[in-house]
Amino acid sequence: MRLLFLGDVVGRPGRRALAALVPRLAAQEDIEFVIANCENASGGKGVDPRSADELHEAGADVLTSGNHVWQNREIVPYMRESGRLLRPLNFPPGVPGVGWTVQKARRSEARVAVLNLIGRVFMAPVDCPFRAADEALADIRREASIVFVDMHAEATSEKVAMGRFLDGRVSAVVGSHTHIQTADETVLPGGSAYLTDAGMCGPEDSVLGVRTDRVVERFLTQMPTRFEVAAGAVLVQGAVIDIDGETGRARSIRRVRERVVV
Repeated sequence: MRLLFLGDVVGRPGRRALAALVPRLAAQEDIEFVIANCENASGGKGVDPRSADELHEAGADVLTSGNHVWQNREIVPYMRESGRLLRPLNFPPGVPGVGWTVQKARRSEARVAVLNLIGRVFMAPVDCPFRAADEALADIRREASIVFVDMHAEATSEKVAMGRFLDGRVSAVVGSHTHIQTADETVLPGGSAYLTDAGMCGPEDSVLGVRTDRVVERFLTQMPTRFEVAAGAVLVQGAVIDIDGETGRARSIRRVRERVVV
């Protein structure tokens, strides 16, 4: 089966680009399952229920997130009810939501597990993502042979280490958070697909999806500056992963990079 993962969706432009592209891409690539990182989907920071619904309507089966997931408080009750919007598993115990889910693929009986992790290097303090993944995998593998991991992290070394740590035990480890697509896609020796960062689904003429002038002003003055999502054509970035439905091993991984005018 083929799975599509889309990097951090940035604001309304990102949401509209997914609505325009995902149905066509899913048909062209014979995609059976779509995952998107939504932590910047509402106004460029955080996600609200309306934005999450929009992404599901665009074709996302599961939404992952990261450090900005609590930016909009109204997402908390939505997350408790949804089950298809994840927060990182290794957030402290007791926080709302869940860190992994298992959902059925679109045109087969295959069940797909999605696990959301967050890194600790250059990030706020959280529990160990390596130990959290290790503990969860026993339960996850009882429910699904296909396991996708979104490793939301800043440091490339931490993402690479997670890929190697989970190689052979999951179908794919793909990073998110930096909004910059890397060119190191590979299938690791144990059969897990890997990509350090999927990139973003956000305005092309920008700094990580934000208006360039606002970001440059912040760097020049070091003064508080209100960031705004940029306008114009959108880069939709991610990866298509071909997975053996019986073994859960990846056959291939290919980067996606499409320019969409919205």
